[in-house]
Amino acid sequence: MKELFPKDFAWGAATSAYQIEGAACQDGKGESVWDVFCRQPGRVYGGHTGDVACDHYHRFDEDFSIMESLGIRNYRFSFAWPRLLPEGTGAVNQKGLEFYDRLIDSMMAHGIMPHATLFHWDYPYALFCRGGWLNDDSPGWFAEYAELLARRYGDRVKNIFTLNEPQCFIGISCFDTFHAPGIKFPVKDCLAMAHNVMLAHGKSVQAIRASAPGAAIGYAPTGRYYHPASERPYDVEAAREATFDVNEGDWTFSVAWWSDPVILGRYPQKALEQLEPLMPKIKPGDMELISQPIDVYGQNIYNSAPVKAGGSGYEVVPYGPGHAKTGFSWPVTPECLYWAPKYLYERYKLPIVITENGLSAIDTVSLDGKVHDSSRIDYIQKHLLALARAAEDGVDLLGYFHWSLLDNFEWNSGYNERFGLVYVDFQTLERTPKDSAAYYSKVVESNGGSLSGTWGDL
Repeated sequence: MKELFPKDFAWGAATSAYQIEGAACQDGKGESVWDVFCRQPGRVYGGHTGDVACDHYHRFDEDFSIMESLGIRNYRFSFAWPRLLPEGTGAVNQKGLEFYDRLIDSMMAHGIMPHATLFHWDYPYALFCRGGWLNDDSPGWFAEYAELLARRYGDRVKNIFTLNEPQCFIGISCFDTFHAPGIKFPVKDCLAMAHNVMLAHGKSVQAIRASAPGAAIGYAPTGRYYHPASERPYDVEAAREATFDVNEGDWTFSVAWWSDPVILGRYPQKALEQLEPLMPKIKPGDMELISQPIDVYGQNIYNSAPVKAGGSGYEVVPYGPGHAKTGFSWPVTPECLYWAPKYLYERYKLPIVITENGLSAIDTVSLDGKVHDSSRIDYIQKHLLALARAAEDGVDLLGYFHWSLLDNFEWNSGYNERFGLVYVDFQTLERTPKDSAAYYSKVVESNGGSLSGTWGDL
C-alpha cells in the first residue's frame, strides 16, 4: 500500500476552547465576549450557549482515550484567554494554569502531541470594555498572554499557532455582526483593529521565541479561495489572481490582506490604494514587527469557488444546479485542497499545515447505536486525494487537522451543526465515534495509503 503523504506527516483533529470546554463560570474563569454574546436574545440559534458545551473541561481524559483508540496522534486545541487571565491582563488564575497542565499532561500520556492555538475568538470581555483590538495597547496585552503560556507550557508544547482566522473575529464579528461581539464598527475602526491584530501576532512571536525558543511557531488564517474552472493555463492564472485579489468591499475575508503583511512584510498595494484614506497610521517598525519570521503557515480551508479567465482578469463561475453541499449549505469542492495549498505555497514559500478542514452533516444515532455518516467519509476521501496531489506536485505539507474531533458549539449556529468525528449527545454528553472516525483512523494509520481512487476520479 503506497503512502501518499510525506514521512512524519502530522495527522490530527482540531477543536477550540469555547466550543468544547464548557465550565464557563467555574474555577475563576473570566467572561469572554462569547459568554456575553450568547446571553443576548436572538444572537445564537436556540438561545444556546457554551456554558457546558461538550464538558471537555471535565471529560478531556475520555476524549483523549477516544483519540488514542483511533490512532490520532496530533491534537490542535486552543487556550481560553479569560480562563488564564480573567481580566485579560494582570492577575493570573492559578486554577486555569493548573487545568491546562492537566490537559496537556493527559494528552501526552495518551501519546498525543499538542498543537496549541493562543487565540480562537474567546476575547476577554474585560479587555473588550477597554476598547479591545481598537485599543493600541492590545498588541501588548496579547504579548503578555503569549509570554505567560510560553513560559508555563513551552517545555511540553512545541507547536504554537498565534491567531485563528482574524478574517472571522474581525470581519464576521465587527464588520458584519454575526459573531461576538456582534457590534458594527466603521471601516476605519475595523482597519485599525486589523492592524493591531497583526501587531499582536508579531509581538506574540517575539514573546514565544524568548520564552520557548524551541517552539515551531505558526499562524492560522483562512480566506476566500478559488479554483480554475478548467486546467487551461489562462483559467489557472485567473484563479490565482482571484485568490490573492483584494477589493475595498471584501478586504475583511481576503487571503492577501491578512497574510502578505505577516509573511511578506507589506500590505497588498491595490488594497492600500483603495483604502488609504481610512487606514491607521503605520509607524516606523510596524511592518518589521508584523513580519517576524514564522516556521509554519496554517490554513483553514473548507471550500472554493470556480473561476475562469474573463475580460476583467477573472470571472467567478456559478456552481451548477444540484451542486453538492454540506449540512451547513457550504459547497463541496475537493479541488480546494489542491489549488489553495498550491497557490499559497507558490506565493509565501512556507511549509503549510491544513489546520482545519471538514463539514457539517445531518448526523443521527441509528437503531444499531452507530452514526453512519457516509457523507463525511466521502468528503474526507475526496479532499485528501486532492491534498495528496498537492504533496505530489511539491507543496511542502506538514500536516492535516480534521475539523472537528467532537460535535460542538458552532458559534452563532449553536448545537444545530455537527462537524465532529465523534457524535456528542448534548443532553447526556455521551460520546459515540462515527463511521467517519473509523475511516479516518485507517487513513492515518496508512499515511493516506488506504485512500482509494485518484485525483482524476474526482
